Amino acid sequence: MSRTSADSELSLFSYEILGLVGRQGAGAHDLLRLVKRGRMLAWAGESQYYTEPKRLAKLGYLRAHKEPGRTRERTVYALTDKGLDALRAYAATPATFTPLKSDALLRLLICDLVGEDVTRESLTALRDDLDDIRARLDESDKAAGQLPHRQKYLAMVTSFLRQVLDLHDDLIDEVALELSAESR
Repeated sequence: MSRTSADSELSLFSYEILGLVGRQGAGAHDLLRLVKRGRMLAWAGESQYYTEPKRLAKLGYLRAHKEPGRTRERTVYALTDKGLDALRAYAATPATFTPLKSDALLRLLICDLVGEDVTRESLTALRDDLDDIRARLDESDKAAGQLPHRQKYLAMVTSFLRQVLDLHDDLIDEVALELSAESR
């Protein structure tokens, strides 16, 4: 795989921002709103959705311009040819597995230290959160209809995310069974 100058200045988060800006452009607030909608993909701090587009614009991957906002002017970013070229080069590299961060798995890691009852109860409470995320994914599916050029791909993303939620349901079921008073 050949290395490009973009390799050293672009991170996975940078490519995410370039992809979210997409063909239509977006302001930093729009980027943050997009990732918060589904919650599962909002892994960076809120401020990064404001600072990273500025950084990418300084590097020439995005172009910034002002547009009227609700109360004041807002900065809207658009993909430049350099940004599109960077996405094309990135897309041509083999995909790799991104390490997971999981509160549920952390709870199991510390179970022997804190106790099975508290672990079972905390993981069982996760079901409400999963229901909330499923509702957000329903909203994402509806919103994808407004982006016909991306709708097929966004549908595959939400399908995958639903499978991740199903895995969490399976884990909760296993925890409830394995950490029940009857299993001890």
